[in-house]
Amino acid sequence: MTATAYQTQTGTGHPRRNHAEPHVVILNQFYAPDVASTGHLLHELATDLARRGFGVKVITCRPSYGPPETWQPCPLHEVKDGVEVHRMLTTRLSKDNILGRLTNFATFMIPLTLRMLFSSRSQSVHLYTTNPPFLGVIGAIVSVVRRHRYVLLLHDAYPQMAVWVGTIKKHGFIDRCWHVMNRFTYKHAEQTIVLCQAAKKLVCETYDIGADRVHVIPNWADGEELKPKPKSQSEFASAQGLVEPFTVMYSGNLGLYYEFETLLNAAELLKGENFRLVLIGAGGRKNWIAEQIDKRKLTNTRLLPYQPFDKLPDSLNACDASLVTIARGIEGISFPSKLYTTLAIGKAVLSLSEADSELRTLINNNGVGRWFEVGDAQGLANGIREMMRDPAGTAEMGRRARALFEEHYTREAAGAQYADVLRRAAPGSGRRAPVVEPRAEEPIEVRAAG
Repeated sequence: MTATAYQTQTGTGHPRRNHAEPHVVILNQFYAPDVASTGHLLHELATDLARRGFGVKVITCRPSYGPPETWQPCPLHEVKDGVEVHRMLTTRLSKDNILGRLTNFATFMIPLTLRMLFSSRSQSVHLYTTNPPFLGVIGAIVSVVRRHRYVLLLHDAYPQMAVWVGTIKKHGFIDRCWHVMNRFTYKHAEQTIVLCQAAKKLVCETYDIGADRVHVIPNWADGEELKPKPKSQSEFASAQGLVEPFTVMYSGNLGLYYEFETLLNAAELLKGENFRLVLIGAGGRKNWIAEQIDKRKLTNTRLLPYQPFDKLPDSLNACDASLVTIARGIEGISFPSKLYTTLAIGKAVLSLSEADSELRTLINNNGVGRWFEVGDAQGLANGIREMMRDPAGTAEMGRRARALFEEHYTREAAGAQYADVLRRAAPGSGRRAPVVEPRAEEPIEVRAAG
């Protein structure tokens, strides 16, 4: 997103503060206009809470998530849409190596800990995320020495993710210490927010946390910014020659915990057919993907860099189906927020996951796309062929996707649930009724748009 686009999107208005609502401090390493998806989600959450009358402050860093060419200039302090943003001066070394990543973490965590110890307000509710993964421990440490109420927002579960990637050894010293730290963090949190039912089960069972203190609130997308548009009207599709062939797109983090091998195997099976695969983004598997495209001579596959955020409503619509994937062994550890942008633009969803995934249940029960098991390249290729032969049916899946989004996954729907959890955590609030959560095992009833 360019600086101009960010200013246009956020505006300069100041919603009226309702002093009956809590003052909330959101802490995360990344925030708009950084390219990190969590940063943009938290920007949308912050502005939604401000519109509801909450006092909202964000403490974060300068843009540093993507490659340096994506770093947009922005002030260290600004107020937009009633949200006060403080960006700390930290190192911005490459996160592709462990030393650079740890240095970035340290130059964020150490001064932030001191800041919370000496200047946090006891009447505020602090929302700690898992960027970096152990950020919430600051809240637990501060709460031991002074009044400090906080909610923990779990995007990715660590150390489970680090064990899965192979960075640390399961049941090793670091793994055991990390679990001790997590137990300390969850026990002191007023409430915890997770993205799916599997994550709630993981937190409750691993750390012996009561189910009434852990709330499932799915992520969302900006339904006003991201709207369905025919592929034929997409400038990106025209420029890339994607209007005529059946196009499957993945746009986002090309990270280690997403499944791309099955997808590339399917692309190899679809050689010579009227099919294009477009992969957009950056991450830990980008170089491997590039090597595979070259090695297999996948002339039907393109690997492109991140697109500017102000161009996303157009580029995301440059396809017939959008891929949502999660690797084997990740269930409950992470959940792909890519799903919600796909639903928002009204494209049929192609999903890859394990058989017992909540992603499978949601896709199949609501008729918004097709699900395939990780490793089933032949099934995926055949499914794409069926969608190619039935463009009307594929378009209908897209219409159902948008209807499902409007019913359950808007920013307003998520904001209402976040607001309730934050009120429950506020000083003097007492216990409130549990937040109503979606049940992944049951189909969500939707009506086709239009």
